[in-house]
Amino acid sequence: MPSGLYEEFAAAYVRGMCPDAPAAASVAELLEHGRSQGLKLHRFKRSATLPRVRAVLGMLRAVSPSTLADIGSGRGVFLWPLMDAFPWLSVTAIERDERRLAHLEAVRRGGMERLQTRRANAADLPFAEGAFDVVTVLEVLEHQRDPLPLAREAARVAGRFVIASVPSKADDNPEHVQLFTSESLSALLLKAGAHSVKIEHVLNHIVAIARITGGQ
Repeated sequence: MPSGLYEEFAAAYVRGMCPDAPAAASVAELLEHGRSQGLKLHRFKRSATLPRVRAVLGMLRAVSPSTLADIGSGRGVFLWPLMDAFPWLSVTAIERDERRLAHLEAVRRGGMERLQTRRANAADLPFAEGAFDVVTVLEVLEHQRDPLPLAREAARVAGRFVIASVPSKADDNPEHVQLFTSESLSALLLKAGAHSVKIEHVLNHIVAIARITGGQ
């Protein structure tokens, strides 16, 4: 019976968190072992059908990234479907929250070697200009009282494109301190260094793809 999880990543998480997990265990056995150890596997719940996730995946398919940095990966609502849809893609997950970073690192340690992790301030990234083909900033900008420094860093380290998503309606999340319109999100990305911006509206969200100056 399907588990409703991104099982490959959930199993890697269990291996990374539980060094005593049986080496020859099947994926189903690993998931059961993880649950028996109290691991919360709901963070690997399949989310590719969410309209905002579908929109991001569609944009990524259109540009076919060779490398990708995901700024503010959080619990992986976008990260796991992204990595599932692009099984050849090297992804660097950038997260400043130590607890969430530890969960991401466990997935890498458990065998997901194409996932790299880095703890960093997104407004001052430790990467060279154009270090990544594509950069994603997904449900992060609305958390920034001044989103311009983060947007500038995303544009700086992106070789071709930045893809961003934000809520389009006010909600009751106290951590959401910005409410964007398509115009204000476009203006932000252009000011950050994008050459052009295209906007897509999906359920309660805005998704933008920004072509970086000099990109093809």
